[in-house]
Amino acid sequence: MGAMPKGHPHEVPGMEKDSKKMVFLPRLIAWEVTRSCNLNCIHCRAAARYGPYPDELTTEECLAFLDDVASFSDPIIILTGGEPMMREDIFDIAAHGTRLGLRMVMAPCGLLMDEENTKRMKEVGIRRLSFSIDGATAESHDRFRGIPGAFEAVLKAIELAKKVGLEFQVNTTITKHNLHELPQILELVIKLGAVAHHPFLLVPTGRAANLKDQEISPEDYEKTLTWFYEMRDKVPIQFKPTCAPHYYRIFRQGERRKGRKVTPQTHGLDAMTKGCMGGQTFAFVSHMGKVQICGFLDVECGDIRKEPFSRIWHTSKVFQEMRAWDDYKGRCGYCEFKRVCGGCRARAYAFTGDYLEEEPFCTYQPSEEALKAHMLKKGMVG
Repeated sequence: MGAMPKGHPHEVPGMEKDSKKMVFLPRLIAWEVTRSCNLNCIHCRAAARYGPYPDELTTEECLAFLDDVASFSDPIIILTGGEPMMREDIFDIAAHGTRLGLRMVMAPCGLLMDEENTKRMKEVGIRRLSFSIDGATAESHDRFRGIPGAFEAVLKAIELAKKVGLEFQVNTTITKHNLHELPQILELVIKLGAVAHHPFLLVPTGRAANLKDQEISPEDYEKTLTWFYEMRDKVPIQFKPTCAPHYYRIFRQGERRKGRKVTPQTHGLDAMTKGCMGGQTFAFVSHMGKVQICGFLDVECGDIRKEPFSRIWHTSKVFQEMRAWDDYKGRCGYCEFKRVCGGCRARAYAFTGDYLEEEPFCTYQPSEEALKAHMLKKGMVG
């Protein structure tokens, strides 16, 4: 959702051969500042409703959380929801983060934006907005978002952002319903003037648990990620998938075939980003202060009302397990691309009940050499 914060190593966790040598710091925190929402999206991981929701973090608790984060790191803070603009104090929260030197970004639905509050976003230091476009037409987008007029509203919000000089990116959740529209959606995103397009591969949690039949097949998954890679150098904006960790295996395979070495100098963020960053450089904080490795893996790792986020980040058992990728199960544990991929832990949990299991939607079979090296390292063979 933005540029790499200063002060972080060039290579994110997963790029080193030994995770024990890594210093793990949050680079991105997705913060569900409220669960209240004015949309009814069929894929919503939070199954959010209009609200209000009881026991959400108070203003004071929100400011204290940002103080704690800034005490040991300088990540991008994604103010999300629900609809973050349904919090009356959202601009106070954003302004406080900005004063602390944090890069504050926001993911509004667009329905509540007008010229006045869009200017206010700019004034309090919001650096980027992310909007969701899940169909190339109003009909397909509105059907997915569950509200008539949602497509028109997001286009209007984009124009407001452009008017005040706020950069924006577009996110798209991919299911069977819009897979065929991807080229048209990408064309629309470029035409609208976005700085980035981040397609999300559906993770079946929240309302999306009822959409397992809408999740594209592993074979189509592979074809789609390959198409993303092929389009990477053909479009004038950043274009990369999210919640699709084995894209980074496909990306490196493609560059290897072309005889190109992947470095931060030659490939920018694509060389520095690991597929699944949950618990390694990424965390999710809920509207009640519950901490998870991401919003899709509904396993509590701590509670900022009971202990500081900084302590949770460094000591959480689940976070520690996420950082020990040699202990992942099945193919993910011995794959030669595990340091740049890692598989989707939330998808593994949704399908098997074990977040350390292998990525169920990956078709790649690691080499025999990788398996032998893993077994040797784990002491399984002499």
